Amino acid sequence: MPRRLPAARLLALPLALAACATASGPARGPAPAAPPSPAALVAALDRSPEDRALDAGRHPAELLEFLEVRPGQRVAELGAADGYTAELLARAVGRDGAVYAQNSRSLLSFVGDAWVRRLAGPAMRPVIRVDREFEDPLPPQATGLALVVMNAIYHDTIWLAVDRDRMNRAVFQALAPGGVYVVIDSSARPGAGPDASYELHRVDEALVRREVEAAGFRLSGEGYFLRNPADERDWNAAPNEAGERRGTSDRFALRFVRP
Repeated sequence: MPRRLPAARLLALPLALAACATASGPARGPAPAAPPSPAALVAALDRSPEDRALDAGRHPAELLEFLEVRPGQRVAELGAADGYTAELLARAVGRDGAVYAQNSRSLLSFVGDAWVRRLAGPAMRPVIRVDREFEDPLPPQATGLALVVMNAIYHDTIWLAVDRDRMNRAVFQALAPGGVYVVIDSSARPGAGPDASYELHRVDEALVRREVEAAGFRLSGEGYFLRNPADERDWNAAPNEAGERRGTSDRFALRFVRP
């Protein structure tokens, strides 16, 4: 007959097995895949030739790294224009995220049907079209956001006489505590007045910082990936005016955080 184990050893056996399982850790499935890198998102084969032609001047991989966008996040862009940056954000947040892409009436009339055509693309599924003015740029449901970005559009809000204090405070309210507000634009010479926003499509970096901080934000970082010390900052940086110099203006990238 087979030999029977003593009762004490029978009781100890499950405990030993449990200890062994604890030591080796619980059974796990495959580790979740890492999110695509910014470089991989930019290299996506379905990006348009028109966007790729702008990449050399816009540095989209470095932009996404600076923005620190993650899959599943809810973010927004003010002044999306024809959607170059909005599409990058959509690719970064993925199908579980959301991108509120705002355009004012004046911007919509400027970009024409280019925005509508872009919205029809599969990569834009996370994008929520927002047609609102800059003073009240986001819908009521756009709260607790991780990021709001303005890319080369802040100067336009100056010559358009937007109430920027109201705009910046609206961004503050839409962000979650710790949320980030990024402003990128072509730099004017220090002390340049409002005329530079229309005549040169540039803005004094110090002016932007003063206005955004007045809304309650704290400057938390700067990006240098768009800097060009050789730029004399005396020519018109608007895309339709810059000609061969398009994409070479000295641009600042300021990261503000909602405390």
